[in-house]
Amino acid sequence: MNRILVVDDETSMRQLLEITLRKEGYRVTTARSGSKAVEAFENAPYDLVISDIKMPDMSGVEVLRKVKEVAPETPVIMITAYSSAETAVDALRLGAYDYIAKPFKIDELKVTVKNALEKSRLKEQVVTLKRTLREKHGLDAMLGRSPKMIRLFELIESVASNNSTILITGESGTGKELAARAIHVHSTRREQPFVSVNCGAVPESLLESELFGHLRGSFTGATTNTKGLFEVAHTGTILLDEIAEMSPSMQVKLLRVLQEKKIRRIGATEEMEVDVRILAATNKNLEEMVAEKTFREDLYYRLNVIPIHMVPLRERREDIPLLAEHFLTKANGHMNKRIAKISDEAMELLCQHDWPGNVRELENVIERAVALEPSQLILPERLPEKIQQGNGGVAVGRGGESLDELPEEGLDFHKHMDSIQKRLLSMALARAGGVQTRAAKFLRMNLRSFRYLLQKYDLR
Repeated sequence: MNRILVVDDETSMRQLLEITLRKEGYRVTTARSGSKAVEAFENAPYDLVISDIKMPDMSGVEVLRKVKEVAPETPVIMITAYSSAETAVDALRLGAYDYIAKPFKIDELKVTVKNALEKSRLKEQVVTLKRTLREKHGLDAMLGRSPKMIRLFELIESVASNNSTILITGESGTGKELAARAIHVHSTRREQPFVSVNCGAVPESLLESELFGHLRGSFTGATTNTKGLFEVAHTGTILLDEIAEMSPSMQVKLLRVLQEKKIRRIGATEEMEVDVRILAATNKNLEEMVAEKTFREDLYYRLNVIPIHMVPLRERREDIPLLAEHFLTKANGHMNKRIAKISDEAMELLCQHDWPGNVRELENVIERAVALEPSQLILPERLPEKIQQGNGGVAVGRGGESLDELPEEGLDFHKHMDSIQKRLLSMALARAGGVQTRAAKFLRMNLRSFRYLLQKYDLR
């Protein structure tokens, strides 16, 4: 049921609108003044606002301004007996959906309300769809605000529009396939197929058929004519992931495709032209493999027209909190949980870790923590032991102690004690389900002292 806020200083008009709209199946809230309406709107979401323009304490135009400040997407219908072109233009210029003059026909109001809500719903669907597409395949899926990631985003956008072959390198879990999808989405081929194949996951004996296709009877088990992935990706983009795992014989065949822009199905006598943009990805050093004669030099230069290197997570630690919060929201949705945040202590440990598995490892750690955490706050003990032993291998204990011996380089005593107090307060709050009186009892403290410390450390 759509929620509608009706604002009018005339009791009879409020009652008329409320009765009419309730009969149409809407949930209606009324306000007798502009200030009451603004207060109601700030305290609860509404799908539509209907406001009189001429009111004693705050005009409908001011209400419109306040609504647009809080929720720009909410449609507002203005109603007034003081109809004038100037007032109408002002209201529409400020973002009003429509303008109806008293006296008005009830059917006219019903149609206007229905159209406003329908238009708002369609706009929301479009925004949601665009956001989903961007998050799935575009740059929005590659979260980061560090200087290195910003430069990476700029590079991807700049090279996406041409058809050059791109070699994407980087450690496992850095998001090489996400980068490839982002390149495709930002290219002129975005409406065409994007095909990804892991060259290391397909047996060598099947990879040629997987890439180029085969004719019926060309080998045992070939019962039908089958398209290869290059044909499937025609006019689009193909990602050859783990390209370093490709055998020498397949490297020769791929080199020919890059040179001739033609493929031949297994068992076929004729070649066919394909228009495919080729992206390749690997977590290995192809230059070293070329030097060791395990990867063809000519193929390497054909692939490495535009190199893109994915930054490991340990080199952009400032992005860890952003990524961790994103994965927390994602895991909450998957597991139907409502964990509010990651504790400061846990976040600090996450930021200290070197993340050999990069973003993929971070996502797995957050998912595990969400699954194990019974409270509303992810605490350090929900993290894997190797992460808990961060900060130079100093273990974080469960009872509040944070080290077994004094580090050789010493430490900041007051900062360290503050950290222990914050941790104990957070644990007590979590165990008490957020009830401060219970949490204070867990720590054998009076409520006043407990609240003082909460305020001191900005804990809720």
